[in-house]
Amino acid sequence: MKPLEAFLVDDEPLALNRLSRLLGDTGRVKVVGSSTDPAEALERLREMPVDVVFTDIEMPEYSGFEMLRKLDPQPLVVFTTAYSQYALQAFEMNSIDYLVKPIDVPQLERALTKLERIRGGTEPRPPLEALLNRLAEVLPENKSYPARLPSRIGDRIEFVDLRKVTHFFANEKLTYASTPKKNFVVDYTITDLESKLDPARFVRIHRSTVVNIDYIIEVYSWFSDRMMVRINDGKDTELTVARDRVKTLRAKLGL
Repeated sequence: MKPLEAFLVDDEPLALNRLSRLLGDTGRVKVVGSSTDPAEALERLREMPVDVVFTDIEMPEYSGFEMLRKLDPQPLVVFTTAYSQYALQAFEMNSIDYLVKPIDVPQLERALTKLERIRGGTEPRPPLEALLNRLAEVLPENKSYPARLPSRIGDRIEFVDLRKVTHFFANEKLTYASTPKKNFVVDYTITDLESKLDPARFVRIHRSTVVNIDYIIEVYSWFSDRMMVRINDGKDTELTVARDRVKTLRAKLGL
């Protein structure tokens, strides 16, 4: 069977590179183009029809929904998403495929099998416009993430720029936002932060630690199937990655 021709869209370069590698490894897909910019992707897709578009949902300028609505004819589509199970039920109800980040091989093989059946005519092509309308109702399409967090010291409140935070850590019932200059106490638990922060930048690596992946400069294996990361904070701080968090971190880093 001729490989599916695919175009990939994701504003996270690491996620884009990893998906391209996974698709190539299957031998069932030829990646003919990719972009981290949905506006650029839209222009290129208008000029080069493909069998399928793999696209993230939440991106700057256009969401995946908005980009697809601007395409005519509309291609087959597989969404890549970090959304929770309540939203994924809507995908299943409407017979459209999705890949949950971090994407794994069984998910990918399932999606490709379905796409091949649709292309071969043994499964009906889903009506994309109706599906987009339904998904827009149940997914928080324009979810935003904070750019800074408050840190209260007595009667004073400082605001911590999240771009400067290397990691968050819990210690003795307090949570700290760590920057190269100082640590700030923040009024959130690590679990709160995991759901509040942008998952494209911050990933939980331990029950007591969330790290900003932009500051990771080295990773290496540790005993008991764990990992260690070294961050660029001027102090060569090393953080432990729990065994059950290794897979997620590796996916975020495109490893």
